[in-house]
Amino acid sequence: MQSLAKRIRRLEVKTTRLVSNIFGGEYRSVFKGRGIDFDEVREYEEGDDVRLIDWNVTARMDRLFVKKYVEERELTLMLLVDVSASLDFGSVDRLKRELAAEFAAAIALSALQNGDRVGLYLFSDRPERFYPAKRGRPHVLKLIRELLAQQSSGRTSYPLSLDYFQKVVKHRSVIFLLSDFLSLDFEAPLKGLCAKHDVIAVTLMDPRERELPDVGFIEVVDPESGEAMIIDTGDSRVRDGYAGRARELADKRSAIFRSLGVDELMLRTDQSYIKPLAQFFERRARRQVRRRRAT
Repeated sequence: MQSLAKRIRRLEVKTTRLVSNIFGGEYRSVFKGRGIDFDEVREYEEGDDVRLIDWNVTARMDRLFVKKYVEERELTLMLLVDVSASLDFGSVDRLKRELAAEFAAAIALSALQNGDRVGLYLFSDRPERFYPAKRGRPHVLKLIRELLAQQSSGRTSYPLSLDYFQKVVKHRSVIFLLSDFLSLDFEAPLKGLCAKHDVIAVTLMDPRERELPDVGFIEVVDPESGEAMIIDTGDSRVRDGYAGRARELADKRSAIFRSLGVDELMLRTDQSYIKPLAQFFERRARRQVRRRRAT
């Protein structure tokens, strides 16, 4: 196994390239404007965005006026990462916790490039590690090191873990909540989190959690409880039932996120996170444009 230092360096090089070439501009356009507040109107000047024209004032004054906004100068980004035992699973290229670490590193480096503060909170059935948001490359590399070094253990308790986070983080933040969401007890605590913060749910998934291959009898073990059982994957009824329960869980989870106004970003251990993240940025940018047009 690679030393921790080599893994950190390899991850930094890979994600820095992605941030510089792909995500840097998208990050700034999607998140830097989240704290925009209306300030005043001024007369239209050549080159102004016509979408910012205030038609009510324009009609009263009989000449064009545009809305002027004051942008929030400081953005706080918090990475909330589930490190329970169920994240220590992967059937293809990598474990779910490895996917979480790489994705979180890309987001943290985007924040670093944009001069924003970034913090980290690791949780399972209890708070594991909390690192307040700060700026700077040494701080971000420390967060990446802690992500890679943290061992998976225990179950996931969203009520206990998210309640703790709300008590220690008072400043409004953009939150990336990374978990596999295999249980649905996150609705109530997540509702409380959304009341103050801008929350993005990042669902980490392995293809074997959606469907089983036809390979005969296999032993499956619940990583959080340790319970084991033998199942016959050669039986189509077993495979169909498994896939049906997985779809039902995914549908319920997504319905809860929609009801709370939370964006869901789904990442798979057998696929790159680049396309899903780019699509997420596009959706947020489109919604931001619609929101500004409505003001």
